[in-house]
Order: sequence, then C-alpha cells, then structure tokens
Amino acid sequence: MAWNLLFTSDIGLMSLVVIVGVVVIGAYMGKVYSSKMNEELNAKGK
Repeated sequence: MAWNLLFTSDIGLMSLVVIVGVVVIGAYMGKVYSSKMNEELNAKGK
C-alpha cells in the first residue's frame, strides 16, 4: 500500500522528487568537496 501511494498520488510523487533531489544534490556536493580536498593536497605537494 505504501509503495502504491508513493508512485500514484500527487503527494507521493512530490515526495519522491524531493527524495531523489536530495540524493542527487548530496552526491554532487560530495564529489565537489572531494575534488577540492584533493586539489588542496596536491597544491601543498603531498
């Protein structure tokens, strides 16, 4: 019933969009921060 409500109702679909958006933004921010940390380490010569 919960899966049916998530994929068929308006509120469920909006919730699904928010959940996916948060995961995508988190992955993007993790990638950016990781590359910035590596960039700083390389600049210090380590």
